Amino acid sequence: MIRKMCAGSLVFVVAFAASQASADEFGVSFWLPGLYGSFAAVPGKPGWSFASIYYHSSISAGASEAFPRGGAGQVDVGMSGRGDLVAFGPTYTFDQPVWGGQLALSLLGVAGRSHACVDATLTGPLGGSVSGERCDSLTAFGDVLPQAALKWNDDVDNYLVYMTGGIPVGSYDPDRLANLGLGHGAMDGGVGYTYLNPDTGREFSIVGGLTYNFKNPDTDYRNGIDGHVDWAASQFLNEHVHVGVVGYAYQKLTGDSGEGATLGDFKSRVFGVGPQLGCKFDAGDETAGYVNLKGYYEFGAKNRPEGWNVWLTLAFSPAPKPPMK
Repeated sequence: MIRKMCAGSLVFVVAFAASQASADEFGVSFWLPGLYGSFAAVPGKPGWSFASIYYHSSISAGASEAFPRGGAGQVDVGMSGRGDLVAFGPTYTFDQPVWGGQLALSLLGVAGRSHACVDATLTGPLGGSVSGERCDSLTAFGDVLPQAALKWNDDVDNYLVYMTGGIPVGSYDPDRLANLGLGHGAMDGGVGYTYLNPDTGREFSIVGGLTYNFKNPDTDYRNGIDGHVDWAASQFLNEHVHVGVVGYAYQKLTGDSGEGATLGDFKSRVFGVGPQLGCKFDAGDETAGYVNLKGYYEFGAKNRPEGWNVWLTLAFSPAPKPPMK
């Protein structure tokens, strides 16, 4: 019963929120850690589904932390920011198998409000001049995010392969602290696994991937290749509700480059962990709904601000057909 519930009501939900501060030069990546959670590799029902995700974050870095920004050798010292963003869009899951798996295509947009502050800005490779505290706020649209995913089911084992990218059409200005667009394109791909046992109600999911970033033409800055892992574990309390824990790890694998990379390779990392609560509900004779709330506390950051973030996901998908009598 649990497996049928999850396969019928959980859709492939993907959301990227643009940096609540600025582009990758701030140590904030295209990939948003925490994107994947429970049931990541479980196939869904064929047809159209829709997801919306509210994302709130609060981050900061001490006055001793420096972040490169812009094409004129600017370095911002100290940083704080917050974001209230919504990602939304449809997913179409094909009925006809592809390589023995289930193909799903998604297209999401991002909108919301971003606010960021820095303690000071140093101009020039070695900081020729200094300006004081500065803050920016912005309400706008972010980049467009297409994605393709293939999923396979084998009893309690489920497998995932995905490919996604960012189309840089969101609001972006290299001289602005707060942006909802990254200012450059990116590609990301990876694999995942979900263990889902309908007899015990236990579930575990893990997804890992790599991100390749294209050069930011406004700042001549290219972020390095990063690796990321999202994981989640949960236990069903009944046929509708599950509780558990979530976590992520992010690590830059290669250094940043370009004339704008005045601080060298600037490899970054961060970890996060927190609780989650999910619930399945009926939304009509042919529609199933799912809501999930999860939060992360970040730690171990390097060349990247850290803080906390909360995700609220609401998804609707085709309901599973009742068993034949």
